Amino acid sequence: MSGQLAVRLSDVVKEFGPKVAVGGVTFEIPRGQVFGLIGPNGAGKTTTFSILAGYLAPTRGEARVLDAAPGDLAKLRGRVGVLPQDALLPDDRVGQFLRHCCRLQGMSASQAETEARARLDEVKGADWWDLRTGALSHGMSKRVALAQALLGNPELVLLDEPTAGLDPRVAYEVRNIVKARRGSCTLVISSHNLQELEEVCDAAAILDRGKLVGYGSIAELTSATGELHVELLIRSGAPPLPIEPLRAIPHVKRVWLDESKSSLGVEFGRETELEAVVAQVLPILLQNQVPIRGLTRGRGLEQKVMELT
Repeated sequence: MSGQLAVRLSDVVKEFGPKVAVGGVTFEIPRGQVFGLIGPNGAGKTTTFSILAGYLAPTRGEARVLDAAPGDLAKLRGRVGVLPQDALLPDDRVGQFLRHCCRLQGMSASQAETEARARLDEVKGADWWDLRTGALSHGMSKRVALAQALLGNPELVLLDEPTAGLDPRVAYEVRNIVKARRGSCTLVISSHNLQELEEVCDAAAILDRGKLVGYGSIAELTSATGELHVELLIRSGAPPLPIEPLRAIPHVKRVWLDESKSSLGVEFGRETELEAVVAQVLPILLQNQVPIRGLTRGRGLEQKVMELT
């Protein structure tokens, strides 16, 4: 495995009796990336996540994380942090729990104290040191579990639904923690929140019924077809949209209105630069007094996943 890779799956298969949960999945994750595992329920992403975490062994194929087998504790201790989706904290004081986890990584007592406090502060929980875990809210428990996954500044961090059930402010803070870690470690996030993944991830793998149906950078996944989406401010009595002049623009293949999203879509050839299309679309809209709220390229990760699964 190249030293530039944090994760490599090679034709990985996982069977549970006659059921094939993962069927021949292959992808690589370079070091320093934030990588998303995407798919509907039953897609195989939780099984894939569990293989990366060392909870499950592949039936066939090979999985490697940081140049080692995922279950090789001797090589990976302290180098991989994991946040399971429904992690339950032991009945203990928060600080004692985190100190104990640090000691399991081989830290001295003083190192464990310093590291545990630093990670708790990172998740905005410095005041929780002496609280018992049973007294924590769901959001607080989630952030303590995240602090545990970050102890020792691991090279690879695996996060399963890290913002599930969190209120918007706490979810925003968790996303900022992930963004701040970009480049200093590799993060793999399994989540149903596609807008969140599109915001924080560099690349992703899309799974459906155990198969890999999409894989690449977020830009590649959302802009595989050249599309420009113009968010409109729809007003009663507004003049009709200049659909035909837009269709007449060279290299434009299709123009349509998505009334449910108040969005105008323009599809163009992939060989055409976005800027060239925008330079021709905007004057036509402005000349026809079409109120514009925003511009985006591509279909968005959510739409891409809906098409593939």
